[in-house]
Amino acid sequence: MSVNLSSHTTFKVGGPASEFFIATDENEAIRLVSEADQKSIPVLILGGGSNILVADSGFSGRVIKMAMTGDSRSVDSCSGAMITIGAGRDWDEFVKECVDKGFVGLESLSGIPGTIGAAPIQNIGAYGHDLSEVVARVRTFDRIAKEVVTFTQSECGFTYRSSRFKENPDRYLILDVTFQMKEGEFSLPILYPELAEALDLQEEESATLNKVREAVIAIRAKKGMVLDSNDPDTNSAGSFFTNPVVDPKKVPDGATSWPSDNGRVKISAAWLMENAGISKGMKLAGASISSKHVLALTNPGNASASEIKALADYCQIKVRERFGIELEREVRLFGFAQ
Repeated sequence: MSVNLSSHTTFKVGGPASEFFIATDENEAIRLVSEADQKSIPVLILGGGSNILVADSGFSGRVIKMAMTGDSRSVDSCSGAMITIGAGRDWDEFVKECVDKGFVGLESLSGIPGTIGAAPIQNIGAYGHDLSEVVARVRTFDRIAKEVVTFTQSECGFTYRSSRFKENPDRYLILDVTFQMKEGEFSLPILYPELAEALDLQEEESATLNKVREAVIAIRAKKGMVLDSNDPDTNSAGSFFTNPVVDPKKVPDGATSWPSDNGRVKISAAWLMENAGISKGMKLAGASISSKHVLALTNPGNASASEIKALADYCQIKVRERFGIELEREVRLFGFAQ
């Protein structure tokens, strides 16, 4: 079945897929990907379409939309809640449910578009916390070994916005994710200054789960980072680039930065872009920088995928020329010439 992928991505661009399937259970997903691998058909695993940019010419291969939403859980006073969720479940719906039920750990990750299965790939994070803090296991189909393999948290290779699944992008089909969370009324410590200010707290303090979720969504909405059909700024993939992690000697004077692992420093990609001459609302043909947040590249309504990619390339060039630092894309590209 040929389907235009613009209706399945948050950028609302992208041409047709040669083949399009919806997998409603894991056996079907494994069969579809195994069959494609056997026939050497390229595969695009699709969740919420919130972290990909598909070319105007489309994708010459098989698109498999993950729609498994299975749910199993156990709760006790010692280990807390152990919850296993199918890869196709909507991420923010699950976060809201956890907050409502008093499960602690995902409240800072509210409002992020996408699905459960995509979350471990990027090790999604926001406002001082990330997914790795609450993942117990990730169950996958290994497309090379051709068997189901489960990885514990320590085996997932989680780092800043990455994991073993991102480092091996065409090897693992994520089937479900198991989360381990404690029960409680109050959030994990608030580690992000902007969120602490919104909650009228000091950093390291906590607030109720609902208050943190509400504050996070409000902050994200102001930046155009919550999907809204009435706001063209949200026709995007959220932050297009990750914050570079560099040697301390490469940090520009005055840059917004934070300590990272191994003595390195994380620099704000937004600061780099703004100080390289890229501003909110700037346009290139039909594509635009969000009017709310410089890190979000958007489709105001008539952009093509090639125009969005051209704008991303322009941003990378400007930062490279100004600071000698390479911006890395968070967004994956499909169907473009390499």
